[in-house]
Amino acid sequence: MTDAHEVVVVGAGPVGLTMAIALRRSGLRVRILDKATGTHREPRADVLFPRAGEALGALGVGEVIRKNAFEMRGADIYGSGRHLGSFQVGELASEYPRAMTIEQHEIEALLGEELARLDTAVEWGTGVTDLRAGPDQVVLTVSRSAGTTESVATPWLVACDGIRSTVREVLRIPYEGRPRANMQVVQGNVIPHWRLPDRPGHGYFFLAPRRSIIAFPTPSGGYRIFCVRDDPDPDDNDPPTVQELRDLVAEAAALPDLRLELAEPVWLSRARFADRVAARLRHGRVLLAGDAAHAWAPLGGHGMNIGILGAYHLAWRLAAVHRGQAPATMLDTYGTEQRRLAFGVIRDMRRSPMEMLLPPLGHHLRSLLLRATLPSAAFQRRTEWMMSDFGRHHRPSPLSWQRGRGRTGPRAGDRVPDMLVTPVGGGPVRLHRLLSYDCWTLLLTSRDDAAVRAVREICASGSARIEVVALSPAGDGGSIPSPDLRLVRPDGYVGLVAPVDRPDILRDYLRTFLTVRT
Repeated sequence: MTDAHEVVVVGAGPVGLTMAIALRRSGLRVRILDKATGTHREPRADVLFPRAGEALGALGVGEVIRKNAFEMRGADIYGSGRHLGSFQVGELASEYPRAMTIEQHEIEALLGEELARLDTAVEWGTGVTDLRAGPDQVVLTVSRSAGTTESVATPWLVACDGIRSTVREVLRIPYEGRPRANMQVVQGNVIPHWRLPDRPGHGYFFLAPRRSIIAFPTPSGGYRIFCVRDDPDPDDNDPPTVQELRDLVAEAAALPDLRLELAEPVWLSRARFADRVAARLRHGRVLLAGDAAHAWAPLGGHGMNIGILGAYHLAWRLAAVHRGQAPATMLDTYGTEQRRLAFGVIRDMRRSPMEMLLPPLGHHLRSLLLRATLPSAAFQRRTEWMMSDFGRHHRPSPLSWQRGRGRTGPRAGDRVPDMLVTPVGGGPVRLHRLLSYDCWTLLLTSRDDAAVRAVREICASGSARIEVVALSPAGDGGSIPSPDLRLVRPDGYVGLVAPVDRPDILRDYLRTFLTVRT
């Protein structure tokens, strides 16, 4: 492979592969390196939530993953063996309304196949051992498993090389945070023999004092069982046995006759975690993503999802800066948003009642609360919304300008809802189908032809492509119910809300964040 590339991605896990695909979709040439000798065979993460599904869908790989996954339908919840209730999902307005359960190594294989279709292959057995970050390029020292070394110069480097990131350590970027005290996670892929019904997409929560167990079926067969428990022996680092995992589940679920057998691929894991976020995600022409940027205890299963979303948020910015369509400061907005996103997930997962390690009295009160609230449709919808990541917004971002009335509809920094709208001159369509990852989209509802022409002229003055979509008013068949215009970023979040009759605000926004032709 030649050095005719514009970005080097280090790490070929789900985040690195998503990054490479997004960069290729943006038209950049990419080299992707990984020190491993081939794709991982360990299952590890195994769930994609709706917002990550939407991101992968926008990059052209959502459907192939869905075809190989189980779509989550719901779960039954037990407290000390007593059925507390159940919840159902799938009510969200989205083309990806349900979480998808699929093993991480299978996600990697599917993403790798898509990247190969984009004429880019992972360079396995190729790791970065050193680097020099200059003002115009980054020079890497690359070592191969065959024993050879290479010096690689690249305009941009994106490090997706995990918790022990070599790139982050060489640059001496602090990885701030602390370990989770008195908590370990025991996991395994098993086939359970129990009296509970087995249905694709339907899982179980077994809650007990100082223990929380989640079991969901996997497309490859059997269940992924995830047990968060206290840590009575912190020096025990050996993988758990099937018997240990069986005893943990049997006690929490009050299933004395439970039997477990290993499923393929064989995987049993005992791990302890820390909540950490890199002090900065940009060092000149080097950017951090995925676990190299942030990591936390896998409560809620959002780690891989937030990493994938980070790659989705970063790639379009990097392409715009590299092409001179945006100033380099655009990359700083990625770090601001992604760090805040990581801290928000860490905070929320610490508060999740489904995975708290509670003493007996606390567990009893949790069971009473769940028994009372699970029948509530409002509670179920709030839970589904939280799980989806749809509500995680970027309102405090420098890239979010709320200048309009905005009494209804999405605010600056919000994900654009995938609602039914009617473009002028067309029929009803889901809003996300009007968006594209390779451009900005300006949505407006106005009967003032002069105002629409002024907006179009301003959008045409920039070097970045902006598609202007005029929508019929809400009374004409569905639209965003507001007279404001909304400028939507390539990643589907609102950048600007402003009155249609104030084109000067739109002009100022574009001059601030995008290169405008004079």
